[in-house]
Amino acid sequence: MNILYEEDGSFKVGSIMADNTTSLQVEGLSGKRSKVKAANVMLHFTQPTLSDFLPQAEALAETIEVDFLWECCPPDEFGSEQIAAEYFGHAPSPLEAAAALIRLHSAPIYFHKKGKGRYRAAPPDVLKAALAGAEKKRQQLALQARYTEQLCRFELPEEFSGKLPQLLFKPDRNTLEVKALEAACAATHLSAAHLLHRCGALPSTHDFHLRRFLFEHFPDGTDFPPVELSAWDELPLAEVNAFSIDDATTTEIDDALSVEKLANGNWRIGVHIAAPALGMPRDSDGDKVAAQRLSTVYMPGQKITMLPDSVVQTFTLCADRVCPALSMYNEFGLCEDGETLEMLGHESRIERVHIAANLRHDTLEPLFNEETLAAGKMDYPYAPELTLLWKLAQKLETARGKPSDNSTQQVDYNFHVEADPDGKDGRISITQRRRGSPIDKVVSELMILVNSEWGRHLAEHGFVGIYRTQQSGKVKMSTVAAPHQGLGVAQYMWSSSPLRRYVDLVNQRQIIAMLRGGEPAYPKNDTALYAAMRDFDTMYTIYNDFQRNMERYWCLRWLLQEKVEQVEVLVLRENLVKLTDIPLIFRVPSLPELPVNTRVQLALGEIDLLDLNVQARFVATVEETVAC
Repeated sequence: MNILYEEDGSFKVGSIMADNTTSLQVEGLSGKRSKVKAANVMLHFTQPTLSDFLPQAEALAETIEVDFLWECCPPDEFGSEQIAAEYFGHAPSPLEAAAALIRLHSAPIYFHKKGKGRYRAAPPDVLKAALAGAEKKRQQLALQARYTEQLCRFELPEEFSGKLPQLLFKPDRNTLEVKALEAACAATHLSAAHLLHRCGALPSTHDFHLRRFLFEHFPDGTDFPPVELSAWDELPLAEVNAFSIDDATTTEIDDALSVEKLANGNWRIGVHIAAPALGMPRDSDGDKVAAQRLSTVYMPGQKITMLPDSVVQTFTLCADRVCPALSMYNEFGLCEDGETLEMLGHESRIERVHIAANLRHDTLEPLFNEETLAAGKMDYPYAPELTLLWKLAQKLETARGKPSDNSTQQVDYNFHVEADPDGKDGRISITQRRRGSPIDKVVSELMILVNSEWGRHLAEHGFVGIYRTQQSGKVKMSTVAAPHQGLGVAQYMWSSSPLRRYVDLVNQRQIIAMLRGGEPAYPKNDTALYAAMRDFDTMYTIYNDFQRNMERYWCLRWLLQEKVEQVEVLVLRENLVKLTDIPLIFRVPSLPELPVNTRVQLALGEIDLLDLNVQARFVATVEETVAC
């Protein structure tokens, strides 16, 4: 005797080997024996043969019209053999009973299962809704299949045009578009970005990286809401003419310097910092905008400023203007040797300062450098002042326990992107600039001085601020004044770039309140101060990572632009290398084991501007003869 039984939602057949009342030992078509519960047996049969029974029953089931079968069903619950008799018009054979059972089981929209071999016809309204849903699903699957087919042919479906950011940067796997895209990616062995790029949806690889960043961190765009500045009291006018030193592209000019010879023969060196805190007190419209952005975002060729241009233009230390500033004056006297400067005291003021000039790195550095200083050349603007500041910077550096050693100075890189007239990505030039040049040292040493001294003054007056500390090699932000071992100072805060960094703006409010003898903008244990520090630390890291990512992009673009086929690199560790000409670091799997700092020649392969990778093959160390 053979049986048809249900197992795991499907029907199987087998020959009875032993009947134990509640269970049976059966042998399947494959010869495998298994235990079947008697409750799962649907019917017994002897004909047709075991191997033919299911194929014939399934073929017969296909001839049964589901709609007609549903119309034949009684309104109440029924058994499969009962409906088989109704449908075939006579007592069904095992094959007919099995065919009816299989048909009922295969149409759950029409027939709701109620138990072993028992069903109930779906009510008309329920069936209508279910059929509509099934038809909708069928149409969706057909649409999804069309999307996938088009993508596999590298054609962009028209329906995708307005959904690219969501597809690329925040895909919802419940949507047809994402399902189709994932299927096409699996079929073509391409990532979503590469596939859409092949479809022409990403005409600019640069915009892909920028739009991904903006989608995540600037979902509402980069425009600013209207910002109305608060009025501030009339400030006294300083009796100095200050000048700034900045990169050629800098528009947010935060700091300027002045040099004045006093009647007593001493020198007074002024450091003047733009004072946007005067017009943007805590919780003002401008403060809320700055607190949301937290920092200017930099990338080669463009930037996203922390403050609206109207605010920047009000406070930036632009030439030929009188600007509100927070100034620190440092008095220095000459030591007995007549060359070394000795610090005699500090004084800070809130005032207006006349900015006489904005000096730019690209024009000043060829004239003001170690060679021209050694030769005594003074044929450039503010040469006497800059020469004095250079001597002072060396003095300050030595006082911090950081004696100058230009032979070990690192190299900085300047990226300049020339606009493309066709509106595409443009042309890139990358130039080197040695860190620690006289220009760098003059500015950095005076900024370290004011950031350290203002931090000390705040702590001495019991005002909290946001500090940068370094102990045991770990740099972190803190509201407590603590040493910065890397700089060699007892405390260090960021307060010299309030147009570009929110913590500097916060600290500037505290400094201004301290100088005016008023209440601090942020009292001790103020949760807003801790939130500003936490949020800034998080976003500053994200912005810096984005800047490095975009610099990597432009390094790869430079290799393509210059049609570079072979490069010289420096081994950093294992298979990690850095180009000697541009700041590009990548891995070379074929690199043999070589000592650190070994110079190596590589042959470049494919450059991927979406994944930001470059393929390279080891050729030789630079000491070896390279075969042509």
